[in-house]
Amino acid sequence: MSKFGSAIFNRLVIIIPYAWLTVFFLAPFFIVLRISLSETAIAMPPYLPVFNLADGISGLVDKLGELSVANYVFLAGDALYTNAYISSLKIAVISTIATLMIAYPIAYGMAKAPNSIRPTLLMLVILPFWTSFLIRVYAWIAILKPEGLLNQLLLTLGVIDQPLIILNTNWAIYIGIVYSYLPFMVLPIYSSLEKMDHSLIEAAQDLGCTAIRAFWRVTFPLSMPGVIAGCMLVFIPAVGEFVIPDLLGGSETLMIGKTLWNEFNANRDWPISAAVATILLLILVVPIMFFQHAQAKADGEGR
Repeated sequence: MSKFGSAIFNRLVIIIPYAWLTVFFLAPFFIVLRISLSETAIAMPPYLPVFNLADGISGLVDKLGELSVANYVFLAGDALYTNAYISSLKIAVISTIATLMIAYPIAYGMAKAPNSIRPTLLMLVILPFWTSFLIRVYAWIAILKPEGLLNQLLLTLGVIDQPLIILNTNWAIYIGIVYSYLPFMVLPIYSSLEKMDHSLIEAAQDLGCTAIRAFWRVTFPLSMPGVIAGCMLVFIPAVGEFVIPDLLGGSETLMIGKTLWNEFNANRDWPISAAVATILLLILVVPIMFFQHAQAKADGEGR
């Protein structure tokens, strides 16, 4: 390949990801932000845009002074939305921790397994994706309801005297999230553990570390990139989860995903819905940006 062709290829490698983010992330975000700064109206669509892109740059500049943050002020003063954000973050944190505690031993066992059976173990982890997400959540309804499979099994074994009330509680939401997002935690952790140089464990044990101490001093720190990636892959979608809380948590569940759906579809209040979505996006993206900046700085100092 010539130098000119190589230069073009290098530029395309850089441009394509940025173009993808612009089209599928930044553009939709600005559309949502624009709606959040508009006023609710009985129309189709149900809002009055403060500015129209058809007016051009001059029209946009003239309308900037008319932008209103009234929707954000309303959200800040309404306890329903504050409680929904807090409840979503709480459920997402607990679910992420529970998923990590279950996924790490699975990934560790897969990494320690013989090479001949690792592809089979990977297939078993990925196997749930072959079935519709919605069908899998509905299956948990049949398992967790009072007359469901779990209660029938426990009653038959004599473990309980009366059916447990699990469905339509937060416990059902935790079970649904952990089950649904477990592969997203297992796979990155397994990837980190599988690449690890196992001679480091032998060196630590030769220097006097017990097996447990060698795990905490060598194995776990080296698997942290996979742990962090897995936690993000579980935590971020869990915060805005709608299907699992709606089907397993019941009507009383307060999560921001359900609140957003109600505002958008039931109340037809698109500006408030857009403001809710914008705040949720900032809650998720801003900490990740700070974390990546701190990690990049730490890597630079380490070099």
